[in-house]
Amino acid sequence: RFIQASLSRFLRSGRSARPPAPAMYRNQQYDMDCITWSPGGRVLQVEYAMEAVKQGTPVLALRSDTHVVLASFKKAQSELAQHQQKIFKIDDHLCIGISGLTADARVLAEYMRNECLNHHYVYDSPMLVGRLVSQVADMSQQKTQSSSKRPFGVGMLVVGCDEKGPHLFETCPSGNFFEYFAMAIGGRSTSAKTYLEKNFETFKSTSEEGLIQHACEALNKTLASDQTLTTKNMSVVVISANNKYREISADDLQKYLDKIEKKEPEADAPTETAAAAAPMDTSG
Repeated sequence: RFIQASLSRFLRSGRSARPPAPAMYRNQQYDMDCITWSPGGRVLQVEYAMEAVKQGTPVLALRSDTHVVLASFKKAQSELAQHQQKIFKIDDHLCIGISGLTADARVLAEYMRNECLNHHYVYDSPMLVGRLVSQVADMSQQKTQSSSKRPFGVGMLVVGCDEKGPHLFETCPSGNFFEYFAMAIGGRSTSAKTYLEKNFETFKSTSEEGLIQHACEALNKTLASDQTLTTKNMSVVVISANNKYREISADDLQKYLDKIEKKEPEADAPTETAAAAAPMDTSG
């Protein structure tokens, strides 16, 4: 009777036997796999993969009626290491720039190369850029439908020229893809997007040299005030209908870097740097 009376008084007091769980653990039951929806209508595993892209190395692209230019920032893990390449050649008329997990990007790049080879073998013609991007998007979306798999933690800018002209696509870990006149992804890419939005209306009739200069200016916006672009930490690729995949040499690239407008010093506020590694080291 004494135990029952004590229990009744405890329950009437309104106190709980367990303290409430901290807010950071409330979504734990919804982010253990990528097939469980949260009450807010979100698939958290997919959002985590997209966050890895946002924290990766900045990469951008822009196109005109005749050319498409892809530029990326390269970083090294240490002074003793070589700068990691963030642009992968897929075919003579097609390449990708990646931000996020480099290991995942290699898997997708290998798949895209095989598809281009198979298409050329069967049809004796280069593969359409839009068709290949659609297949990659389908492959990415399939990874979000199985509890035993995870989304690809990489975002890509796919650029190329086919019979329809220059193209620029962005792919997401969710399986979405979009076509743009100009686009930037990765860490601190907001500043580059702002620059591209202000100037993209002139890109349509801009020459190859003008596009490269715009790419260098936009990429420079993604760096902190104490960082500078050099021929070692950036790479630029140009593709056109007449001239296929071509990487700009260091000597030619230096001519464009010399014309870059100097940045104003930033305020003493904590900012995300392009050289900062993502949590799992996206390496990029």
